[in-house]
Amino acid sequence: MNLKELSELLGLSQTTVSRALNGYPEVSEATREKVRLAAEKFNYSPNTRARGLATGRTHAVGHVIPLSTKHEVVNPVFTDFVAGASEIYSRENYDMHLTVVPDESEAQAYRKIASKGSTDGLIVHGPKQNDPRITLLQEIGLPFVVHGRSGSTQEGSYSWVDINNARAFERATAFLIDLGHTRIGLLNGLETMDFAAKRREGFRKALRDRGLEENPDFCHSSEMTEHYGYAATMEMLERDVRPTAVLASSMIVGIGVRRACDTMGLKLGRDLSLIIHDDDLSYLRNGDKEPIYTATRSSVRQAGRICGELLMEKIANPDTPHKQVLMEAELIIGQTTGPAPKE
Repeated sequence: MNLKELSELLGLSQTTVSRALNGYPEVSEATREKVRLAAEKFNYSPNTRARGLATGRTHAVGHVIPLSTKHEVVNPVFTDFVAGASEIYSRENYDMHLTVVPDESEAQAYRKIASKGSTDGLIVHGPKQNDPRITLLQEIGLPFVVHGRSGSTQEGSYSWVDINNARAFERATAFLIDLGHTRIGLLNGLETMDFAAKRREGFRKALRDRGLEENPDFCHSSEMTEHYGYAATMEMLERDVRPTAVLASSMIVGIGVRRACDTMGLKLGRDLSLIIHDDDLSYLRNGDKEPIYTATRSSVRQAGRICGELLMEKIANPDTPHKQVLMEAELIIGQTTGPAPKE
């Protein structure tokens, strides 16, 4: 069915139907709903190219991905985030453009996207502290939303969705201390990135509040891979004085910790306690009915949905006030934590 046929069926002009489908305010809510229901019933999909010519929009959203492996977005978490955001894009009849570029060409890619007018807005991934991309995009004037934050100095000047990383890791560390652990390790992500820096802050605060000192031999920062979790844990476990508990910044790192324990003949939850961050991934579940890993949990797919919603709002009305959404992580008790071993 085309626009003309749908208009004739409804007894409305093509202009009115088009405006109703595109959310123009001069069309009444009753008419918009009538048109929407008819479009769904008869499986009518607007021609996005024609609609773009009428509205000045491309009906596409951009994601720019740097090639570097030393970057948060190479983590498979990105797939679940995009799945959540795509639910919103699909609902709003938006396409998604993925641009993969060398790290040194990222700024150029943003400028090219803006000059070509190939997307109506962007989602920024993996922000570093004081990330220059935010200032660049503000200068360019293209609507954007950040998944994460970029330090504290600019937080109110753009829209973002983030986890309360500092609070999550403070709670997790305090939980381990309450179990009697005083030698606690941290396997963090790259601490040039804001989420990892905030997790380190929370970890340190919990130790400081309980009168404990951070042991630099037990603290590591790297790309969040299974091998990193394995190698860093092996290095700690082979020391004369080793940690009795470890915090890991992702389940993938935690799987490496588990492999190291198997190699050393140790049992998680008895010989070494482990808390991971669980992004509630659809394809890498932390158990079925009962969690396997004790974890700080926050759904990255839900973060994707919220980012998608905020970006649609910014595209529809670029002058709308910036919105910030801070998601709290749950502390989920699983099988990988227990009292500190007696010595």
